[in-house]
Amino acid sequence: LCASLCSFVAQAQWSLPGNQLKKSTDQVLSMMAFSVVPDITSSFLSFNDGNSGTNRLFMTQFAGGDTISKNTPLYLEGSIAFMRFDPTFVETMGQDSRSVPARWNSLAGTGGIGWDFPITENLVFRPIFNFSLGHVESDLSVLGRVADSKFDPSFDFLKNGRLNAYGLGGSLMLDYTLVKPQYEVDIELRYTNIKLQSFDSSAAVSGTASAEAAGIYARYRAPTGLTVMDRPLRYVLEAANTVYLGDQRNALGFNNLSSVGAGIEFDSSQYDVFVTRTRLVARYAFGQNVQGFAIGMAVSF
Repeated sequence: LCASLCSFVAQAQWSLPGNQLKKSTDQVLSMMAFSVVPDITSSFLSFNDGNSGTNRLFMTQFAGGDTISKNTPLYLEGSIAFMRFDPTFVETMGQDSRSVPARWNSLAGTGGIGWDFPITENLVFRPIFNFSLGHVESDLSVLGRVADSKFDPSFDFLKNGRLNAYGLGGSLMLDYTLVKPQYEVDIELRYTNIKLQSFDSSAAVSGTASAEAAGIYARYRAPTGLTVMDRPLRYVLEAANTVYLGDQRNALGFNNLSSVGAGIEFDSSQYDVFVTRTRLVARYAFGQNVQGFAIGMAVSF
């Protein structure tokens, strides 16, 4: 980074091509779209550069949601996600050009308020109003302390390194839940559409993105026959598939992502503790030209 800073502070004026920064801003917002949609398949994304081996994208997401009760079928959900993304900028001066390292760090949160409309005893229809807020900063914000006036105005965002975005939209869900002493089944169908728009950011950039996805998630839980913490130890099987319909489509080289997982669930409800269940699940994710593994943890209250 020090070497890069020294090379930037030059007598000549380097600049970014006209639409490159705008295009990269939309690209980063498209990456943020993955993190504002509560989705198990895209909650553990990490991609490396095949040539250099450096990490080009890392994202992790924590999400949860539940209906207050059958008598009060108000549904509340929330998620928060961190993303680190490395777009490619190329600065030019005459016939010369060179790459600019510019990693972007994003923190995004999404909330949701919905209402359950029973269809059958075990099936509900759930419309949800979603709202999101995200903030992006560039590693190059340190340039603002050392860069001089010879920089082209197109570098303003890279020097200041700030981009804010908000999102408004909604989701439609079908939620099937079957609870029996022998096993439990949960199946969710969900469609989400959230429009992202930058605001209160550097004058050099503005951008929009559409976070739109449809997915299915299924989980099966049953006792193993063992007892831990005076309660049955359960095994967990799950499967999920998400189809990306908005600006996420082709953003990472695939249009859908699937995952299968298996794990165990500890039941601590016998004790006076805040967490009643804890699940540890190993997942295998796969899609067009992509595959990987992850370990996930979930808790119930």
